[in-house]
Amino acid sequence: MKELWTTMASLMGVLALCQTLLHTVTPPELRFALLKLFQRLFNCFSTYCYYEITEIDGVNTNELYNAVQLYLSSSASSTTPSAAATSSNRLSLTRGLNSAAITFGLANNDRLADVFNGVSVIWEHIVTPRQSQTFSWRPLPEEKRGFTLRINKRDKTQILEAYLDFITEKANEIRRKNQDRLLYTNSRGGSLDSRGHPWESVPFKHPSTFDTLAMDPAKKAEIMSDLRDFADGQAFYKRTGRAWKRGYLLYGPPGTGKSSMIAAMANFLGYDIYDLELTEVNTNSELRKLLMKTSSKSIIVIEDIDCSINLTNRKKSNNSGGRNSSGSFDGGSDMRTGPGAPGGPCDPENSGNSNSITLSGLLNFTDGLWSCCGSERIFVFTTNHIEKLDPALLRSGRMDMHVFMNYCSFPSLKILLKNYLGYEDGDIETEILTKLAEVIDEAEMTPADISEVLIKNRRDNDKALRELLEALRTRAEKKRLVNRRRRLEAEVEEIAEEEEKRALDSPKEVGGVATGGGDEVEVNYKKGGKEGEEDNGIN
Repeated sequence: MKELWTTMASLMGVLALCQTLLHTVTPPELRFALLKLFQRLFNCFSTYCYYEITEIDGVNTNELYNAVQLYLSSSASSTTPSAAATSSNRLSLTRGLNSAAITFGLANNDRLADVFNGVSVIWEHIVTPRQSQTFSWRPLPEEKRGFTLRINKRDKTQILEAYLDFITEKANEIRRKNQDRLLYTNSRGGSLDSRGHPWESVPFKHPSTFDTLAMDPAKKAEIMSDLRDFADGQAFYKRTGRAWKRGYLLYGPPGTGKSSMIAAMANFLGYDIYDLELTEVNTNSELRKLLMKTSSKSIIVIEDIDCSINLTNRKKSNNSGGRNSSGSFDGGSDMRTGPGAPGGPCDPENSGNSNSITLSGLLNFTDGLWSCCGSERIFVFTTNHIEKLDPALLRSGRMDMHVFMNYCSFPSLKILLKNYLGYEDGDIETEILTKLAEVIDEAEMTPADISEVLIKNRRDNDKALRELLEALRTRAEKKRLVNRRRRLEAEVEEIAEEEEKRALDSPKEVGGVATGGGDEVEVNYKKGGKEGEEDNGIN
């Protein structure tokens, strides 16, 4: 054994001597050429090709490196069996300052296998110390980082470009989900902020989701499916020649959850929200500029559109002496916005505002050429009175989906009981559920009203159920009384109409002459009455 170690030490010394002689005798250029020749011979006989993606591309950050890092972090942290089988056993964990999210990453000089379209690839994270830097305007990191992608040569042409595009899209999706969503509002009077933008933003932290939304489950599933198809429909919209946008109209009584629905849509898709206040927009041109400054993957909201701008039905306006729209473009009515709108929802007499947004401008905003200046946008209008809106706003292509936000139904009530009291199916006695189901539809209480009852008694579930049942019964009784009074009023009004009609028909019998006009009947009636009085006086 001692002789073996002696022989190995002697061999190592000979190799070190040969290496020293080789570096002394052989020029660096020749050594570099020999190394390149060896690499080419290796590549010729190798069945794999390698691609390097460095962190720094010259002096700029390589965006593809960041995309690969995000994508591999999601693959490494995935708990699915297919992903777990290809994940590395050695991961790095990081968490940013003031952040609750933990980021998984590939450790230095470690590997991770991935599968795309049935083809296996290998990623390796290469980290090496950087040589001492000379003077530079931008100091570089002390370590040189990069990813190496290994793909089989026969699969290179099939998946390389598609795989990199997939990684970029996936990274953008992860980045959008991880970053804070923003709630925008247009600046007062169209003024610009310090960056020259007409929108002001705050972080959007609304907790509403479709799971917590008190709504009929079937209708909720339909809306979620429609949103999912829209978000994944880029190829469909391009193939059909349609702009990648969609319109929703949420209407119903106040307190039925229209604003919560918008927040749930934003959280479901990961979109920003632009809350457009029309009373702060002066002209159609300014409205178009606001649209141009919105980003893709966003929801543009106009709440209470029947109150913020005078967009009443043009047919009703024409009947009251308004402008005749027959034969005109569908949307040519000139409607002024709130503070300056004569006869509108906000009509102060002393207001000097001269807003002049037209219905045509708003229609072009949602469905005209300017609505195509971005992609993947959703327009949402809300109103309490859909009958007040012009039909041009309601047609498909502008408002594609009309969602009626109704009073709280029994399925919606069970969602509220789960949210506020923690009740699951089977936790509440059948007798109580039956009593609630009997009065919930007749009571016509909004989810907001029911939520207020549950919030006040959330520490005592039994008391909450009792007070809720009592509130529903009280509201149902009031509704019955109101309906009964309305029926009585309708009956009295019908009787009054019949008596009035009978009174109008009776002069014909008194006069004894069939006349064709109401005035003649009245004259004959008066004449007949006067003659009758004279006869009575004579007698």
